[in-house]
Amino acid sequence: MDWKSCREAEGFDCATAKVPLDYRSPRERTIELAVVKRKATGPGRRIGTLFFNPGGPGGPGTKELPLWYKLFPREVRERFDIVSWDPRGVGDSTPVRCFASPEEAAKWQERIPAGFPVGERQRQTWTEAYAELGRRCEQRDAQLLRHVSTADTARDLDRLRQAVGDPQLTYLGISYGTFLGATYANLFPGRVRAMVLDGNATPSSWVDGGSRSEPRLGTFLRVGSDLGSAATLKQFLTLCGRATAERCPFSAGTPGATLTKFHELMGRIQKQPQGTWTYGKTIHNVVTRLYFQTEWDGLATALQDLWQRRTPADEAPPTDTALYAVLCPESPNPRDPRSYEQQERTAVARSGDTAHEWAWVPEPCATWPATAAHPYTGPWNRPTAHPILLVNPTYDPATPYSAAQAMARELADARLLTLNSYGHTALLNPSSCVSAYESRYFIDGVLPSSGTTCQPDTTPFTGPKPREGLHTGGGALARVRKPTPRA
Repeated sequence: MDWKSCREAEGFDCATAKVPLDYRSPRERTIELAVVKRKATGPGRRIGTLFFNPGGPGGPGTKELPLWYKLFPREVRERFDIVSWDPRGVGDSTPVRCFASPEEAAKWQERIPAGFPVGERQRQTWTEAYAELGRRCEQRDAQLLRHVSTADTARDLDRLRQAVGDPQLTYLGISYGTFLGATYANLFPGRVRAMVLDGNATPSSWVDGGSRSEPRLGTFLRVGSDLGSAATLKQFLTLCGRATAERCPFSAGTPGATLTKFHELMGRIQKQPQGTWTYGKTIHNVVTRLYFQTEWDGLATALQDLWQRRTPADEAPPTDTALYAVLCPESPNPRDPRSYEQQERTAVARSGDTAHEWAWVPEPCATWPATAAHPYTGPWNRPTAHPILLVNPTYDPATPYSAAQAMARELADARLLTLNSYGHTALLNPSSCVSAYESRYFIDGVLPSSGTTCQPDTTPFTGPKPREGLHTGGGALARVRKPTPRA
């Protein structure tokens, strides 16, 4: 690759790689991948390259890596070039484009109910709009839609590894990036040098065990994202209730009273929206902000504003079509749009308010026109050249701790490092303890002892105010990237 200084990211180098659209027909159409690199900061101590995927599906690495680079452990930044890329179909790589202009996309976006549809009229609008989206995407590049699967991206990653001259892969993937990592590890098990999977989406759940029959539940209910959000929301309200109103504006004095206050507020907004804040938009805001402890103060303030009948400021970014371009062709979802209302009822019965959103996230897949040409659906237990390190917070609103435990069982040789904390992934909710273990693993290949647990650097509503804005640009799983339900 021909590296040059990036125009929009000081200190980073950018390049473009060409790869086959279809690895089974490598001499036919090629596509481009946009790649970004930050060189190792320790002169003479460089080990190799660490590849990073920020999740999504559809997280643009060329945008996320510059934003999150300083979250990587110092020792890792010293010893490795850190490289990320926009996966095929995404961002500045050969993209899935479904509209002829931004204005056309904005006009379509205006139809989508915020967060998730409420009531029969909104459900009809939602399903019709997303069926139209699928048709538009197919009309513009039907061939590309069949070749943006995770297996295709894993093969691209192996090409990038070869391009930088590393004999084996060193990799960090968060959220959906854990599924990409698991796919790579089972397609190329002998090429794994070191792999950290942080915020785990269980592979068998993502592909529904490779079954050819239609699933009963959508992707994120199978992964357990609704359960993760419910458990994390309960922790948010508990910690808020234990704090003073000065530390947590939404506190009602005790955890129980704060939980009751939240349910009363949701009931009120269901009946009567507060300005532009509908029930769907409010729940989406809750789910998204639970991802980052840096956002918990802002979430508490927004809820208190609504409680006092003030309208919080909020601007949702546009819908991320890259999410569906990757998710729908490879992850099975029910094909009957009417089934999502029943899924919603099932999920809400087990998980409460936040489950509405997770039930509706994959509904666009019901009418998505493309199927992945060459997906990978298992097996997931092929022995790798070196063991894999898994990391997961105990209260993760998108990839619950139970999914990490399942990932540890499914992979042939993986060790789970537990972060006793809150938020989506350890990278985005830092722990010096986790960083130290990751550094030792990446540099020396040494795993933490079985059963090791780390603590966070801060606890919400107790210490100094956290830094704001780590989520700018939004990677991870569907919720961060998709405002009108979107790691």
